[in-house]
Amino acid sequence: GEAQCGACTVLIDGQQTRSCITQVGKVANKQIITIEGLEKEGQLHPLQEAFLKADAMQCGYCTPGMIMSGVALLTKNAKPTREEIVKHMDGNICRCGTYLRIVAAIQMASEAKRGAK
Repeated sequence: GEAQCGACTVLIDGQQTRSCITQVGKVANKQIITIEGLEKEGQLHPLQEAFLKADAMQCGYCTPGMIMSGVALLTKNAKPTREEIVKHMDGNICRCGTYLRIVAAIQMASEAKRGAK
């Protein structure tokens, strides 16, 4: 409930938001997407797939927030640089230290999304 780790990140009307400090009344009639909402018709989101391929999770506590923040970044910038990824993801904490694999997964998903178009 302090918005310190980013594990609770969701998308509210497309904006990454820390749900732990978001009042329910403020999100009435807004589109809320959680990690579960990224899957469509049995297909994982490209970033979810990339997290699996890059082995970007260890304990899994931060994974939903990392993925949701990464999705927000890729929605705004389909081809982020490594530096842009690191800057955007600052504030999402991985206690296991898989940051290099998380950055690699976001880069992988970026490439996959561009290749699919």
